[in-house]
Amino acid sequence: MDWVIGLPPGVDRSYNSCLVIVDRFSKTQVFLPCHKDDTAMDTALLIWKLELGYKTSIHASTNKTPAILEKGWNPKLPQDSLRKDSVEIHPTAASFKGILDKTRKHAIRCMEDSFAYAWDKWDKSHATPDFKVGDLVLVSTTNFNNIKGCEKLKDSFSGPFFIKALHGENAVELELSEELSNKHPTFPVSLIKPYKTSDSEKFPLGNKFPQVIPPIESSGIKKITKVLKERKLRTNKLREYLVRYSDPTCEDEWLAEKDIPEATKLLIIFRHTRNNKITK
Repeated sequence: MDWVIGLPPGVDRSYNSCLVIVDRFSKTQVFLPCHKDDTAMDTALLIWKLELGYKTSIHASTNKTPAILEKGWNPKLPQDSLRKDSVEIHPTAASFKGILDKTRKHAIRCMEDSFAYAWDKWDKSHATPDFKVGDLVLVSTTNFNNIKGCEKLKDSFSGPFFIKALHGENAVELELSEELSNKHPTFPVSLIKPYKTSDSEKFPLGNKFPQVIPPIESSGIKKITKVLKERKLRTNKLREYLVRYSDPTCEDEWLAEKDIPEATKLLIIFRHTRNNKITK
C-alpha cells in the first residue's frame, strides 16, 4: 500500500491524491482516488462502511465474524440478494469457473511453497540460542568505538569470553578481559555467537602458538580533543559537556566546565560548529 499525493485536482470532487493497493494474492494494483485531507463530513459518510466491512469479515483467530460473536447474526449484504437456487448455468461460464478455480489453487500452492521456503530460511539463521554458564562465546564489535586502527580492518568479533550469568533468554553477562573492563558486561544474545575451538587433529599447531594481542598504546595522560554534546542537570542546574579523549582506549565522559582543561577554547569551537550546523 502506498500514497501518491500532490496531484492536480480533477473531476467534480477535486481529488488530489491516490491510494495504491496491491492485492497480495493476484498482485493486482488498485488505484483509489481520494483527498489528501478528509473533512469531518467525509469521515461521517465512510465510517459506517468501515464498520460494516469489519464486522462481516471472518477473522482467522475465531473463524467467525465479529457480528456473529457479538449479536448472533450477520447484516444482510448485497450478495445475499442474488439467486442461489438457480440450476441453469451456461456451459461456457461453468468451463471458465473451472479454469479460474484451477488457477487460484495453483497460485495458493505457489504462495504456500514460498512461505514455507522463507520460514525455513528464517529458522536456520535465527535459531534460539542455547547458552549455558561457563560457555566460551565471541562478542560483536559493532558498538565498540574505542578500538584503534582502521574501521574496515578491525575484527568483527572479540573474545573468547566466559559466560558469567544468564539474564533471561535474551541477554548474557560475560567475564570481560582487562582491555574491555570499562565496558558493560551484559550483552544481548544478538551480539553473541558460540566460540568453536579448532580441531587438534586437523590443525596440530593451532594450540602451540598462543594468540598474540597487539598492545594498545596508552600515554597515561588523558588529553581532551573536543567537546561533543552538552546537557543541563535538573538537580543543581549545572551544565555538563561530553568530551572525547585523544586516547582511543578512553570512553567519552561527561564533565563540568571546571574539570575541562582549556575549556574556553574547546567550548568556543564546539558552539561555533553547532551554530554552523543549525544555520545549514
